Amino acid sequence: MRFFRRPLIILIAGIAAGAAHAQNFPSKPIRMIVPFTPGGSTDVIARVIAQKIGETMGVQVIIDNRPGAGGNIGVELAAKSPPDGYTLVMGHIGTMAVNPSLYKRLPYDPLRDFAPVALVALVPNLLAVHPALPVKNVKELIALARANPGKLNYGSSGAGGTPYLACEYFKLAAKLDITHVPYKGAAPMAADLAGGQVEMTITGIPSLLPFVKANRVRVLAVTTAQRIAFMPEVPTVAEAALPGFEAISWYGVLAPAATPKEIVARINREIGKAVANPDTAERLAAEGANPSAGSPEQFGSFIRSEILRWGKVIKATGTTID
Repeated sequence: MRFFRRPLIILIAGIAAGAAHAQNFPSKPIRMIVPFTPGGSTDVIARVIAQKIGETMGVQVIIDNRPGAGGNIGVELAAKSPPDGYTLVMGHIGTMAVNPSLYKRLPYDPLRDFAPVALVALVPNLLAVHPALPVKNVKELIALARANPGKLNYGSSGAGGTPYLACEYFKLAAKLDITHVPYKGAAPMAADLAGGQVEMTITGIPSLLPFVKANRVRVLAVTTAQRIAFMPEVPTVAEAALPGFEAISWYGVLAPAATPKEIVARINREIGKAVANPDTAERLAAEGANPSAGSPEQFGSFIRSEILRWGKVIKATGTTID
């Protein structure tokens, strides 16, 4: 009996210390790593959330931009940080769901190395075409592409990016042969779509919106599971032609693995308050994003499902980096 007493005492003491630490959290500034440059959507969304949770927790949440290698540098840094709640990372579909299949040697594992905290925002994509293309809906687009294999093209912000993968997913789901035209960013691609240099795309709302308002681009569908309030008259790809199709961008906060559950739960509650704030919703809407919320467990399940979804697409296209 004496043999087990000391380890048991140590275990109880460790649990008590962890609980005390969680009760005192936070007692100093929190760092939120953004694995991309300032000014992009990931950075903007991170700053919105950081400001709000900092206000409610009474500490400063400092943004630490660590760009490079498709976001891998910053995410690896977060994975190797102390699991004490004072380092968070703003993850997104690319770093947490796409990169595990896209990179042959990824320096982190999204499932093993992180504790999911909260899904923050969902960003719908639009399936859009140039107005000269003789199609008015998704079924007509699919029919035209099938009748002209290899003759239609789509633009993306570059191979391996989420617009590229969304278009490839559409090709796979509809069994189409459409040629990829890569660009160095969403803005030049959207301009060329409006100008007729490319015929279709699937990409985020912000880059297309000015051309949609000017009737220089025709939106056929949204890629969310349900219609969006911003464009209630536009059907989803799933209801228009391809049941089960969904291709959205998303952002969420994670902490290093082994971060105490009490601390994860605390930050999750604060993020929940932040995304419920009307001011937050307005600021996210400027990035084409819809606020989201849910438990850490729900976010973890979502990440796993997204890794499986995009892993299949990447495997089918044969796309890899390094």
